Amino acid sequence: MDSEGTYMKQLRPIERRILAMRNRGVSVEEIAERLRRSPEHIERIIGWTEIPRSDDRPSRSGRPFEQRVLKLRADGESHERIAERFRRSPGFIRRVEGLAHYSLAMRLLA
Repeated sequence: MDSEGTYMKQLRPIERRILAMRNRGVSVEEIAERLRRSPEHIERIIGWTEIPRSDDRPSRSGRPFEQRVLKLRADGESHERIAERFRRSPGFIRRVEGLAHYSLAMRLLA
């Protein structure tokens, strides 16, 4: 990946969107209107994108639902109790748990 791609990857989605519009020649006032923000706010966001960032963001360990299921299972909850809580089937909760473990393993191997 080139340095521009790495740079864009480190930006938040709103920052990438604002920069993409600005690169297409959209004025700050038009961007502000489209995003329902003040022009000053858009200018601040553009300024923030120029601040160097490290890529040491904490990696999330799955989606919030997966995190919750794993936490409840670690606390000893049964698939049936978790399924009742989230109004899902026990089989669905088992699949979510399995996929969450698989995703964690793949991140460790990457």
